[in-house]
Amino acid sequence: MSEPTAVLGRAPAPGGPGIPLPGRGAWLRRGISRDGGPLAEPEHVVWLQTGPYFADSRGFAGRTGYDGSRVHFHHLTGEPGEDIGSFRQEGADLVEWGTNTDGSTFLEIWTPLPVPADAPDGSWTGPGRHTVRIGPHVVHVDSRGGSYWRL
Repeated sequence: MSEPTAVLGRAPAPGGPGIPLPGRGAWLRRGISRDGGPLAEPEHVVWLQTGPYFADSRGFAGRTGYDGSRVHFHHLTGEPGEDIGSFRQEGADLVEWGTNTDGSTFLEIWTPLPVPADAPDGSWTGPGRHTVRIGPHVVHVDSRGGSYWRL
């Protein structure tokens, strides 16, 4: 993974300006760096986005908002909380960086998963559950956590 290491070395400082999220996409996390440490991927993480709705296979889902420089992930299902990060495009990848509520920093590299342009997508919610589909990719979140399937 020499390319993400190069990206990691060029990461902007937390709080810098970022871009809004694409309105539709399926992303696989290639790696995460915590507090400037090495890029690693301890788990298989998939994030799906359709319009303002998202689901993350780590076990949270909800709505996103953009304040002009940062994206806010409002958790409405699963793990409670709110994530805030800034994004930039690096080729096909999205690079996300930010500061956690405890003051620690993170940088994540997200690679797009293949999705046909005409593939169906949607977001469905119910009491205590949220499912997002982007083409063949599905993430479901409920009180037990998050799950990812490829149809």
